[in-house]
Amino acid sequence: MSAQSNPTVNGMPNLNGVPAEANDEERMRALVDTLSAYIEYYHGGAVKYVAYNDQVLQIKMSGACLGCPLSPHTLHGWVEGTVRQFFPNLKKVEAV
Repeated sequence: MSAQSNPTVNGMPNLNGVPAEANDEERMRALVDTLSAYIEYYHGGAVKYVAYNDQVLQIKMSGACLGCPLSPHTLHGWVEGTVRQFFPNLKKVEAV
């Protein structure tokens, strides 16, 4: 079975064609890009990868997410909850 037909590679998501040997930062960036594409399409907002250091993910929220009263739920419930499934050692996600 090829990596392209498998939704996970070595327990990590096969995202946007990122190879299995990609480092955590590359995989994290691809995961955030995938989440952002969904948020942009269905909600008009966006989340952009800024940095991933010391198990802390920093993202920038934009579009309809700015000023939205539900943005904390998007940040912590949706983004952090999804990322933690693939990066269980994640300490936190913060908007910058």
